[in-house]
Amino acid sequence: MKIIGISLLIVWCLLVFSLGIDMLQGFDVSQALYNAVSPFQVMEVAELFVLFLLIFLFFVETAYLFIKKGNQSK
Repeated sequence: MKIIGISLLIVWCLLVFSLGIDMLQGFDVSQALYNAVSPFQVMEVAELFVLFLLIFLFFVETAYLFIKKGNQSK
């Protein structure tokens, strides 16, 4: 569970940092959010497949370790 929490915290910090830099450059909030997600809009199908596969594998591994740790403590 710590792995997911730390990963989400890192993603959140990087997103806030990116939005802050964009806003310092003079963009409004909606344009800064658009700049944060625009790289995902130009990805091809194969790239999206690999992205979602890696995210899926990350969550599967985390769930496996969580279940394995729970079974060992019994």
